[in-house]
Amino acid sequence: MKSITSKYPAEIIDKARKIKVVITDVDGVLTEGRISYDGHGMETKSFNVKDGLIVGHLREAGILVGLITGRSSSIVSKRGEELKFDFINQGSKDKIADYEQIRSEFEFKDEEVAYIGDDLNDLQLLHRVGLSITPADSPVYIKENVDLVSSVKGGQGVFREVGDLILAAKGLFDNLLN
Repeated sequence: MKSITSKYPAEIIDKARKIKVVITDVDGVLTEGRISYDGHGMETKSFNVKDGLIVGHLREAGILVGLITGRSSSIVSKRGEELKFDFINQGSKDKIADYEQIRSEFEFKDEEVAYIGDDLNDLQLLHRVGLSITPADSPVYIKENVDLVSSVKGGQGVFREVGDLILAAKGLFDNLLN
């Protein structure tokens, strides 16, 4: 079987090997970026179950997992709690300030962080972290400013791809297969 890491440049593998924290945006990354309302005005979102499965494996490997998102939603809270995210930061007006607060609380270095984002409000953080990733359907000006463009679109397993990469780079993925 071909190794997961074989499709990535050595520089990406080296960066992924250092990761101790994975932070993600929500809309456009964990979801397709659509916001739907039902007949009662209740918001709905769809999440990819494959993203959820890898969260537990990352946490078992001692990697912190969390989210910083500009919107606030009870659905996001429910999903984050269900997956046992280490931190859930919603309603962010300044993702860098929120990141600094989380970084101070959990005591990690920028180069130990992977961040997945897809839009303008993610750009500063994408520039700051050790490994920056964006979905395949992000705008070109975001793709040009990250270390890695995912092979899949938002809501279709971007987080899973990143989790698999990090675990493989650390030599931990084969344990999951056995």
